[in-house]
Amino acid sequence: MLKTRIGLLALGVLSATQAMANDQAEAQGFVEDSHLNVLARNAYISRDYKHHIQDKAEWGQGFLGTFTSGFTQGTVGVGVDAFGIYAVRLDGGRGKSGAGGIDFFKQDHNGKAAHDIAKAGAAVKFRISNTVLKYGDQMPALPVLMYDNSRLMPESFTGTLLTSKEIDGLELNVGRFTEESRKSAEARNSGGLKSINVFGGSYKFTENFSASLYGSEMKDELRKQYLGMTYALPLDDKQSLTFDFNGYRTHVDSGYARDVLNVDGTDNKIWSLASTYAYGAHSVILAYQRSTGEIGYPYGGYRNAGGVGDGGNTILLANSYWSDFNAKDERSWQLGYGFDFGAVGIPGLTYNIAYVRGTNIDDGSGRGRGTEREIYNQAKYVVQSGPVKDLSVRLRGSWLRVSNNASDYNVGGNEVRVFVDYPISIF
Repeated sequence: MLKTRIGLLALGVLSATQAMANDQAEAQGFVEDSHLNVLARNAYISRDYKHHIQDKAEWGQGFLGTFTSGFTQGTVGVGVDAFGIYAVRLDGGRGKSGAGGIDFFKQDHNGKAAHDIAKAGAAVKFRISNTVLKYGDQMPALPVLMYDNSRLMPESFTGTLLTSKEIDGLELNVGRFTEESRKSAEARNSGGLKSINVFGGSYKFTENFSASLYGSEMKDELRKQYLGMTYALPLDDKQSLTFDFNGYRTHVDSGYARDVLNVDGTDNKIWSLASTYAYGAHSVILAYQRSTGEIGYPYGGYRNAGGVGDGGNTILLANSYWSDFNAKDERSWQLGYGFDFGAVGIPGLTYNIAYVRGTNIDDGSGRGRGTEREIYNQAKYVVQSGPVKDLSVRLRGSWLRVSNNASDYNVGGNEVRVFVDYPISIF
């Protein structure tokens, strides 16, 4: 099946090579188009759990260096992308580490978190016209394989990805990945991934409407499809209304569901529809999300730790904050508000708050239908000028409460996140 998809994609690429400008024809060279950037990130996450569960917290300083070469000139351009990661633990010992949802530094067999992490990766890339084939260590950002960069350092995957942009507005992707390096460990396949095939694309139909359709396959584990649509309706110079739909359909192998995910059942459908009304510096979000089927929506985690292994951000749904509101049969709605303080003379400062409530949760305990609710708020400031231009400080807090008859699905508590990011462009 994967070979068939690759063949169809290649046929579409060849038939459309004249549809837009040829990027490879404009290649400046391996060195001339190269870039080296460093992200310095100081991150802290703490979780004060309810129901007598031990609180967790981790704090670390990380550095992510990324090198992106240009392509050599000629019909076939060749280049290299590489990254290097180093992170040191500042706190998170004495039993505070080990929360799967934080995962800054992996614990050893004695339950001690690593003092630091050092690893690197590279990928070789080839370009013909506007089509790029890349093999090696990558950080894919597809709806069905989305790497996680929301903790101290990101995770990465090893494999092959073909990306084609031969037609204006259309992007096609097909690939296969066989290893996952978890964000908290140094080993190349520390996530235990066996293999995942990904395929699909996105198309911008008009200036206001775009859609995406993707699928993934993990042999003897699961199949997943994704559909996304966005429509932006400008009302006047200061107002707009945007509708955003996202949905996943997942089928899990029965043996994998029983032995790894520890659930009864094999199918899930989950979708969300969000509407955002923007007026000047203000934005108001109203969203509804629903999960149906025999199980909740499975994603992320690590294959060798009871998870799926398709990336920690493979949940492009409206009601995903601390909780993902993705339990079996769960229905949730959200009311959110955002404000840009640039309108009152403080450029770079933004604030967002949201309230999400989920009902009808079936946690498998037979104790009736449970509920959960979360209040999320975040303030972010980005330095606009000066020697530390683009440095950002992000403060985030969430208050999550889960009913007793949904405790087998989720646990409530209070979460605090503090992130300081400083991107540095070397060349």
